[in-house]
Amino acid sequence: MKLSHFKFELPLDLLAEYPAEHRDEARLMVLNRKKQTIEHRLFKDLIDYFDEGDLMVLNNTKVFPARMYGEKEKTGARIEVFLLRELNAESRLWDVLVDPARKIRIGNKLFFGEDESLVAEVIDNTTSRGRTLRFLYDGSYEEFRKKLEELGETPLPKYIKREVEPEDEERYQTIYAKHEGAVAAPTAGLHFSKHLMKRLEIKGVDFAEVTLHVGLGTFSPVEVEDLSKHKMDSEQTIITPKTADIVNEAIDRKKRVCAVGTTVMRAMESSVSSDRHLNPYSGWTNKFIFPPYDFSIANCMITNFHTPKSTLMMMVAAFAGYDFLMEAYKEAVKEKYKFYSYGDAMLII
Repeated sequence: MKLSHFKFELPLDLLAEYPAEHRDEARLMVLNRKKQTIEHRLFKDLIDYFDEGDLMVLNNTKVFPARMYGEKEKTGARIEVFLLRELNAESRLWDVLVDPARKIRIGNKLFFGEDESLVAEVIDNTTSRGRTLRFLYDGSYEEFRKKLEELGETPLPKYIKREVEPEDEERYQTIYAKHEGAVAAPTAGLHFSKHLMKRLEIKGVDFAEVTLHVGLGTFSPVEVEDLSKHKMDSEQTIITPKTADIVNEAIDRKKRVCAVGTTVMRAMESSVSSDRHLNPYSGWTNKFIFPPYDFSIANCMITNFHTPKSTLMMMVAAFAGYDFLMEAYKEAVKEKYKFYSYGDAMLII
């Protein structure tokens, strides 16, 4: 398939600036692949589509406050620094993106905080906007990490034009987030409330967790018309033996195995055994899924509504069927569903 197949008109007012007031009261579009039907529900109605022994697989990554603002030495220019990944804890080396990048060269120093107690030196250029920083801080590693948390803010996607609010720290995090390492939330999971999860547990629905630390590469634009030539950024992934056992048992019992989000789907499809079961895994994945694709693990997925030409939309099209998904997106625009990170949800069965 080509990039142009994933173009559609998305009115800007359908990009969600805020989430639903209550997590589980976002809207839910239900796509039934077998019947080719579309239903309009609320997210909390999800429970109606699952039975005892069905399995939901969640991504337990935790978003850290990755966006910081520093001042360039001498000029005092305000520079946005987006922390991507820690390269070396001992040396306090980080891969970052800087904006505006043209002003930041090797050897420059950046000062953070009103008291300028945290300083970073630019030691390498990695990409047009990418830099490697060495942070200079007198305290212990624990104190240094605490300082980063203090000075950082919730990394809401750039399409959200408003200022970050204190509530975003909680809103842009799943209620089951455990392992810090993501710079963007696994957004399908944002709709789960404690109440809904308790109701699902009471009904006998099982849960398993994988970890995939979402990187900014998830949102990188595809710039080639031939999708087979697009390269995804690598993201760190962990599937424990316990999770693999739970998933494989559900597969063997022919139960519903639901990937909660594209990140879970990527993680699981990156570690498939020859007999189409899930292998434990700890490493990195740069798997790019687009139509046509034969899925091995999940037979159901929950996802948000994605932006035109995004890799996320391409994966969902591979799972739902391209024509069916385009019909659903047309319906979503007509019915004014909210798109993207804080938007509404879709269940594909």
